[in-house]
Amino acid sequence: MKFTFIVMQKGRTGWQGKKEQTILTFQRTEVKYRMSRAQYQGFMGHTKMLRVPDEAYPHSLILNIYYDTDHDELENRSLDKPVYKEKLRVRSYGIPGKRSPVFVELKKKYDGIVYKRRSEMSLWEAENFLRRGIKPALDSQINRELEYFRAFYRPHPAMVLCYDRDSYQGTFDPDFRMTIDRNIRYREQDLRLEDGDQGSLLRSETPYLMELKAGDALPIEMARILSELKIFPSSFSKYGEAYRISHSRAAASARAACR
Repeated sequence: MKFTFIVMQKGRTGWQGKKEQTILTFQRTEVKYRMSRAQYQGFMGHTKMLRVPDEAYPHSLILNIYYDTDHDELENRSLDKPVYKEKLRVRSYGIPGKRSPVFVELKKKYDGIVYKRRSEMSLWEAENFLRRGIKPALDSQINRELEYFRAFYRPHPAMVLCYDRDSYQGTFDPDFRMTIDRNIRYREQDLRLEDGDQGSLLRSETPYLMELKAGDALPIEMARILSELKIFPSSFSKYGEAYRISHSRAAASARAACR
């Protein structure tokens, strides 16, 4: 797993090496698993010795606002499962205010490897940047990439997606991460993070979505437990599933109106 942190502070002579705005870029392998309640309970019981709660954020309320084009080009392309795809979202931990820190994130996936380019700024600054084209105060490589993406696609807010997340790290490898998301909900109105975490529940027989994130292969014991409980990898996308359900309903309504 590769991490690069650039932490900057604006001084009298320019940007210096203290904290003003955090930039994060990394690549890693992420494998998703969907679990029923019984599978979740079994997995948590069998892996007690292999995980510990994340030190910084053991439990989180996560809110995301996804951006797309007028014709939903980014998500429609993603649903076709191409070798390369990209998404733009703004993420907050908890319900933010205008001055709260959020992450503007460009998420790319190529040949099964996820590359994330994240820039931290205030919600107010992120909205001005993405909706009005007002560039952030910090001139960085990642912000220039975000600006290129924004100028090329001209995206706008498309959906808010919220969920509760439990985060763990491996006792066998401090770089190993495991997250479990539940109570996944979405909305296509009130497309502002400060409007709260309400939305339609993404109902499923497998309501728990786990992601195992590592730079190398899973430990043998973890793989054995997954196999024993019949928990298999899934290409499930929370945003993709919410988009599919929403547009299926819209299509059904349109057909009914034409009868």
